[in-house]
Amino acid sequence: MSAEERQREIVGAARRSGSVDVAELAAELGVAKETVRRDLRVLESHGLLRRTHGGAYPVESAGFETTLAFRTTMHVPEKRRIAAAAVEHLGEAETVFIDEGFTPQLIAEALPRDRPLTVVTASLAAAGALATAEEITVLLLGGRVRGGTLATVDHWTTKMLAGFVIDLAFVGANGISREHGLTTPDPAVSEVKAQALRASRRRIFAGMHTKFGAVSFCRFAEVGDFQTIVTSTGLPASEAHRYSLRGPQVIRA
Repeated sequence: MSAEERQREIVGAARRSGSVDVAELAAELGVAKETVRRDLRVLESHGLLRRTHGGAYPVESAGFETTLAFRTTMHVPEKRRIAAAAVEHLGEAETVFIDEGFTPQLIAEALPRDRPLTVVTASLAAAGALATAEEITVLLLGGRVRGGTLATVDHWTTKMLAGFVIDLAFVGANGISREHGLTTPDPAVSEVKAQALRASRRRIFAGMHTKFGAVSFCRFAEVGDFQTIVTSTGLPASEAHRYSLRGPQVIRA
């Protein structure tokens, strides 16, 4: 098996299972651990994987995006902490945008139920989580439903969003970097996110530390467009400080 074929196998395994282990890959591929580590370094340099201690996980890109069902199985305790910390910054907002994705869904579930709120969302999952809350009015944006994320996109979605003035937007991304800003693989999703930011007075990014440094195909915002970034403690304090120099408060939950 050539290095190219081996690396293709590694990327496929990472995307199927969510992560790969150096020792397991070495046994499966019949090569030395150092060979696998070298392959992982190459794949990381190509933006396909992100290395961890003893393994790696896939980076979402223009040609690869995990489904909502898959995301509900990964890093759930950390994502719940991020969601809870993000909701603490709700303030006096009366109208809220909730993005697509699992962390935004957890934010929806964490919203207070004892005060009036109007929630605008493209996410069927977020809308479902709030539908029975008596004090919350849910506006589900119309459009084409993406099967992988159960969220609406295209011109119906963005046109509806353009008619609103929203107090606070909770937004996610597939990647966030100081150089390239916030990115996502799908142009249609990118436009919905960009329109949500244009419609919102205050903006919070909420996402795992694994999003940082990752870059996808479509840029929809700069780091400085956000007042607050909420992420997990896996983001080093020094790196959090570098992002804060772009403007937002960075919270590691």
